[in-house]
Amino acid sequence: MGKLSASKKGVKRTVKVGRVVPEAMAQMEDLDARVEAIQLLIPLGLKAVTEELQRAVLELAGPRYQRKGSDQPLRRWGSQPGSVYLSDQKVPVVVPRVRNVDHDTEVPLRAYQALQTPRKMDEGLLMRMLKGIATRNYEACAETVPESFGLSSSSVSRRYVKATARKLAEFQERSLEEHDLVALFLDGKSFADEQIIIALGVTVDGQKIPLGFVQAATENERACRGFLADLVARGLRYEAGLLVVIDGAKGLYQAVLSVFTGHACVQRCQYHKRKNVVSYVPKSEQSRLRRQMEAAYGKSTYAAAKAALAALKPGLKLMNESALRSLEEGLEETLTLHRLGLMPLLKKSFRTTNCIENVNSLLGQLTHNVRRWTNSSQRHRWVATALLDIEPRLRRIQGYHHLPMLRQALQAELGIKQLTMTG
Repeated sequence: MGKLSASKKGVKRTVKVGRVVPEAMAQMEDLDARVEAIQLLIPLGLKAVTEELQRAVLELAGPRYQRKGSDQPLRRWGSQPGSVYLSDQKVPVVVPRVRNVDHDTEVPLRAYQALQTPRKMDEGLLMRMLKGIATRNYEACAETVPESFGLSSSSVSRRYVKATARKLAEFQERSLEEHDLVALFLDGKSFADEQIIIALGVTVDGQKIPLGFVQAATENERACRGFLADLVARGLRYEAGLLVVIDGAKGLYQAVLSVFTGHACVQRCQYHKRKNVVSYVPKSEQSRLRRQMEAAYGKSTYAAAKAALAALKPGLKLMNESALRSLEEGLEETLTLHRLGLMPLLKKSFRTTNCIENVNSLLGQLTHNVRRWTNSSQRHRWVATALLDIEPRLRRIQGYHHLPMLRQALQAELGIKQLTMTG
């Protein structure tokens, strides 16, 4: 015999599970509270359901075999097969009947009607689906309850759609005002033939916060600008200065400058820049050029890094002028962290887009079971649900104790009066 612990006004009390549990439930004044408690007791809930239904019959029709007067038209009327929800499964039960003999009508049992609605079930189903149980395999993976009905894939899908729709609304509608951001990562992730741009914020104490997403290409400046403006409308605060890390997409770059005018410095991903430049040269030269660019970006100071990169230009001009143009395009934005004087302290976190790409990798792990992306709603629901699941597990950014220095450097670079965001 197990035990359940409950607390009321700070006093802990223990209730034995077994015959005592239905008696304790019978003392509950609120039907919803009794029903919720029943549905949490699996498989003991099966017995508790039967006793709760008999209790409902007793309240309506009185004790069995009791003589009834003409003013008592409700009668026990046998039973019929039925089912109730326990956790996320239907369980067959025998349902007692009550009839009004004066009106010749069935009298519904409120307890039985209440047990027709799953309680706290969709969240569990949602997590099972998200963690990799395909819809068609869910029946075999559900909780084992004696004599339980199976769940069809269509039923699971409908419930998953409802659950993820709630997650999407929660994610899109939550306010961003409480987050004191010092940095913002923007990057796109592909779902079949569509791209989702995700915004990941970093607070001044190093916490990573998924802020929002939009279905658009990173080169689409208008869509990117609208996305960032929507984040601002939801409360994103940037007046104290932001370091915005991107992979170099022109649409994102122009959108950042437009929406955060005078309050953001862009750090372009050094890894993407190196990859783009190296792709233009012959394979025999790629390893050498890759090492040279890595050494240049590894310099501690802005002057040393820029000089090392400039030294590569004559060779690139002779080898491939397209590689030279690729190096020169947006070169200053790849050295923003150097220019701020924080390269030695924050290079692990902000010189590349690895931070948000790690989030995208986790997102991919949670959505890899989706074999076919059918529409925009499906993409949005899955992405929002996965990001909300990922968020509590994100670790603080490396070098977070240097982030107040990043804020000061940003404000000095942008000419912003010393400003600290407050909640």
